[in-house]
Amino acid sequence: MPRVNRNFVLLLLLVGSCAFLLFQLHYYRKYVSKVRLTGTNQSELLCCCPGNQTVLFLQQLLKKFLSLAQHFRLPLFLADIRALTLLSQDALQQHNQMPHDPQCIFLCTGQPVTSFALYANLWKYDPGFLLAAQQRGFELLELQGEDPRLASLDTLSGREIPLHFLFRLHGYTIHVVLLYERSGNYLWHGAVRLNANMDQKFAPFQLLDYGQHAGAYDRLELILTVVDGLDVQLPQNISNFLMQHQHARFLECRHQDARRFLQLYPDDSSAAAHDFRRKAKLLLSVAAQTLAVLHVPFWISSGTCLGWFRQCNIISYSQDVDIGIFISDFRPDIVAAFRDAGLSLKHKFGKVEDSLELSFLSDDVKLDIFFFYKHEGVMWNGGTQAKSGRKFKYVFAPFTLCWAELLEVKVRVPCETLDYVMANYGVFWNVPVRSWDWKTSPRNVIENGMWPSKEWAELIQVY
Repeated sequence: MPRVNRNFVLLLLLVGSCAFLLFQLHYYRKYVSKVRLTGTNQSELLCCCPGNQTVLFLQQLLKKFLSLAQHFRLPLFLADIRALTLLSQDALQQHNQMPHDPQCIFLCTGQPVTSFALYANLWKYDPGFLLAAQQRGFELLELQGEDPRLASLDTLSGREIPLHFLFRLHGYTIHVVLLYERSGNYLWHGAVRLNANMDQKFAPFQLLDYGQHAGAYDRLELILTVVDGLDVQLPQNISNFLMQHQHARFLECRHQDARRFLQLYPDDSSAAAHDFRRKAKLLLSVAAQTLAVLHVPFWISSGTCLGWFRQCNIISYSQDVDIGIFISDFRPDIVAAFRDAGLSLKHKFGKVEDSLELSFLSDDVKLDIFFFYKHEGVMWNGGTQAKSGRKFKYVFAPFTLCWAELLEVKVRVPCETLDYVMANYGVFWNVPVRSWDWKTSPRNVIENGMWPSKEWAELIQVY
């Protein structure tokens, strides 16, 4: 048997070791070093992809999905909150000037889900798209719900419409939320609600940007750009969209309860009542437009809020429209803005520091604006009796604001609507009361002293 040369064996081992090291260096330079992360940990990003796949997998997955969406002409835009947060306007401009490369800077957010939104009114439902996605390996979960645009006091069961599409591939989820145009000229999406027979673990539902509740947004201007080498549409004003997302929760009118109420207490169908509702709708619309220009948020309050909550309409015998504004959002040019909109100032009570109240008149219908103050864990607004200078305070538990729709106008309401209504009207809020004294009838009213008579000229102004 020939003797093996020791030096030859050592040389073979050396050559093999060098080849292995060169392969490792090539792999590192070609794949690992390509992963550049912005604002996220590399190990977290790799963990988000099943089987420790690289970000290249995620980018290819998104490219496959967006190509499919483009083929079927889906009006999609990027709505992922983490990705949009990274995409500031400055970063977007800089990224557009960079050469296209396979790096995943903005879309690889470290989460196992990416969110897109779809303009439902611009897309005719095409099951071919869903079938094509499944043929390319995506698993699909389609969530539907009743169309609120068809719901009314006469018809409570609207047709089913798609609300959310969830596409899953190798454990990664692409979430498409459908945005529908509502009559108040805004966009709406429904909540995620799973039926009992659906896979409760299909996606990380707790991580979804959309669907914990219904949401409402202003109509958006979109721009087409390149993000991480992919053609995508984005909201033109990303900061504004992100701000809207923080306060997007939407409450639907309680049509079924309103129908039961109106069966017990039929609505006034007289010509006078119809004329008041028409004028009130116009006044509410003007108020919403005027305050939107000033960037002053408001909500419907008092009897107007009660009408929305109880009967999905304005109370015909109330003869006014009531809204609330936090005093921190007060602007000195509010009065001038309403005058420019065609309203006349009827009275001004109180001052910015205490119990401010404004009242405007338009076509014989009054708009009352109550300013709310926060103090010692409660919220309150003031009232003033002009002839006596007596002051009143109406106290509420702290509340947050949600979007809603009244008279085809997008408005805010207290999210804790029942608590808010009961504070004013007590446990019998669902029983109509035509005789109402604003100084004694509300359950939350307390006397709050008197204005000094020497200050009446400034603090009690009636026009």
